[in-house]
Amino acid sequence: MATAGPSTPGPIVSLGAVAVSAMTMLGDFAIFLVQTLGWMIRRRPAPGTILPNFYLVGVRSVPVVAITGMFIGMVMAVQMFNVFNKMGMATRLGSMINITVVRELGPVLAATMLAGRIGSAMAAELATMRVTEQIDALSCLGAHPYHYLVVPRLLACGLLIPLLTVMADFMGIMGGAFICTRLYGVEAHFYWAHSESYVSMWDVVMGVIKAFFFGCSIALISCHRGLNGQPGAEGVGRSATEAFVASFVVILVLDFFLAIFLLTMHDRFILHGIGRSFF
Repeated sequence: MATAGPSTPGPIVSLGAVAVSAMTMLGDFAIFLVQTLGWMIRRRPAPGTILPNFYLVGVRSVPVVAITGMFIGMVMAVQMFNVFNKMGMATRLGSMINITVVRELGPVLAATMLAGRIGSAMAAELATMRVTEQIDALSCLGAHPYHYLVVPRLLACGLLIPLLTVMADFMGIMGGAFICTRLYGVEAHFYWAHSESYVSMWDVVMGVIKAFFFGCSIALISCHRGLNGQPGAEGVGRSATEAFVASFVVILVLDFFLAIFLLTMHDRFILHGIGRSFF
């Protein structure tokens, strides 16, 4: 008599397993976030951990972010010039390029580049430390991994990625202005006059606020995936890949909701007079 083989799970069972796994990971990340914030409030960072992370996140990322920002503005100028020139609005290119760079493309693309460069490196480093039992050794020595490893990285990303975004914005504005005024012959006076009329300080602040949340998300996601990495070289590589993919998705989702929130705040308070003296 033939015995029946193992039955394959149905689509509902598979979907339920995926949902349970996602909720478990979300809950684990929430606990990780609360504990990290608790260590940040409870005690200052461990000595000797801040400057190396600031150097890794800030100084080492300057060339990549500068080149990325410059070519963002240059590519936008090349793509937009023909359309605006046909409508007789070539001098208004500055307003469109600059407001797009400082509001959206500068923060998002800079954060994406840093997620690939810094986030993956953080996840791979912490996953390697987990595999080689260095994190267990830290715990045995009385140093909590979240306080010693996660908090300095979170501070570095949260404080320096906004500054790197400002630099990316500046390079993008200069790149777009160079292409428009030097290559396409747009009158520089009108180019900058229209930019000044349409781009306000609030647009720059909006991009910096977004960059702060992007930086914190990159650090938290990368450290969480690194600390929960699987054993072996494959597990280290998977942690780095998952950190970048998750950071990229979260950056896009946060950008959508932050854009709605910040534009609503702008319409309610700044356009109606409150804070007009500041922006």
